[in-house]
Order: sequence, then C-alpha cells, then structure tokens
Amino acid sequence: MQELIGTGVALITPFKTTGEVDHTALEKVVNFQIENGIDYLVVLGTTGESTTLTLEEKAAVKATITKVNDGRLPMVLGIGGSNTAAVVEEIESTDLSDYIAVLSVSPAYNKPTQEGIYQHFKAVAAATTKPILLYNVPGRTASNMAVETVVRLAHECENIIGIKEAAGDLVQAMKLIQYSPKEFLVISGDDMITLPMVLAGGAGVISVIGQGLPQDFSDMVRYGLNGDVEEAYELHYKLAASIDLIFEQGNPGGIKAMLNYLGLIEDVLRLPLVPVDSDLRSRIAAFMEQYDS
Repeated sequence: MQELIGTGVALITPFKTTGEVDHTALEKVVNFQIENGIDYLVVLGTTGESTTLTLEEKAAVKATITKVNDGRLPMVLGIGGSNTAAVVEEIESTDLSDYIAVLSVSPAYNKPTQEGIYQHFKAVAAATTKPILLYNVPGRTASNMAVETVVRLAHECENIIGIKEAAGDLVQAMKLIQYSPKEFLVISGDDMITLPMVLAGGAGVISVIGQGLPQDFSDMVRYGLNGDVEEAYELHYKLAASIDLIFEQGNPGGIKAMLNYLGLIEDVLRLPLVPVDSDLRSRIAAFMEQYDS
C-alpha cells in the first residue's frame, strides 16, 4: 500500500450559513489539497462531521469529492461505529470501487474490552476484501487499542494493513512499529508527533493541519521519510504553533476557522459543535498573516 505512505488529509465537510452542505466549497477544499502536495484524501472521517450527516448527504459528499478528484489522488473512506453489525452491513452495502482502503475507528462509548475490539475488527475485516486501516483515538472512543491487540489483528487478518494511531503516545507508536509486521503501516493521527513517528519508522500521517497548510506539512513528512532530519524539523517548528491553535477548542472548529481565513469555506459547524470563539479566530488569523512573512 505505497499510496498510503506520506500525507493524507481528513477532509472537512463545508456547510453554508443556511446549514446545508456547501458542495462548491468542498470542491475548492479538495482542489487546494491536490494542488499543494497532499498524497491522498480521507473521506467522511471524524473531521468531516460524519456523525451529523444524513445518508443522502454522505452519498452527495462522496460523489462531489470523487468527481472533483477525478482519479488524481488515492482516496480512503471512513466507515466505523459502535455497532459491529451495522458497520459490517454498511461496508457490505457500500460501493468501495473508488477507494483504496477503509478507515474504521475503534468502537466509541460502549468501551469494549481488548477481546471485544479484536472481535469487532475481525468481523469488519471479514466483510470486505478491501484493505482496512484501524483507527485508534482514545480521546474520542474512551478506550485504547493495546499494542498487543493491534499486532494480533495485523498478523491474523490479511487485509488489515495499517493503523491511524492517535493516542498521542509516542512510546506506544514506537512499540506498534517495532512489533507489527514489517509491511504494516503505522500512520500518525496526531499532527504534533507526526515527525518523530515518521523518523521512528512510521508511514506518514492522516492530518488535520495538513488541510490548511498542505504544502509545508506534506513537505515535512517527505523530508522525514527521506531522512532529511534538519529540513523536516525546520518545517515542524514553523508549523507547531498552528497545530496547538487549531485543536485548542476542538476539531474541526479550528481547521474550519483556518480554511475560512483562506477564503475556502464559510465558518459553519453543525451542533453540537460550534465555531471557535472570536479570540481564537483572531489568533489563527494572526498566525496565518505572519506565516509566510
């Protein structure tokens, strides 16, 4: 899965001020990624506020992204949830022909044991021949996928080919890299520790800040993958403050404020999420104003 080595971005879903999906803005966002060095697109992940979209809206979002991308970049589709049977049914009933892999988040809210997480993903993997990327994000799911569970899945399920690791724990990430099969992709889901993960042997990132600063962030990852450490860290420290800013009041509020500053989208989220406050918005704008000065 060489297409998944590098920088992917978890696409936002733009909304109009009237509340509906803004497909014109979505086209602008996708083109902005493609024109500025991103390696692949992740569709309908958490950053896309997918839990607030209707089935019809999800279908329309997928159609717009597929049309504007026009085969230029590989695409990954997010399909996950806390009901194993429902996730399996969605995978089996979805046309996955446009996508190179499925990104599936560990079940949230019901807090399964490690055996429950293992059995969930074993069922998900059996539902398709498509490659599966696990997604570990304990801050959202309330349970951490243990290294042993991930390694077990990596060895026992042929189409589980990697993980988006977003526990924010560099030691855990290094253990995943150490103990998983050589070809297994350990992909950062945490923008701030992406570079050290890559330098430790990780495969890249599925990023949020990369959506707002795609050229420099994807260049940073490329430098890291190539072993150009000095150049990579120069970009990391240039970018670092922006990462803190966009996550200060949650995701995707911060990245939407940045994309609004860039003139790509309206700064609109769906409840229960709300836009960032005026103070943070002004600090994001100030960062962007001085960024290339």
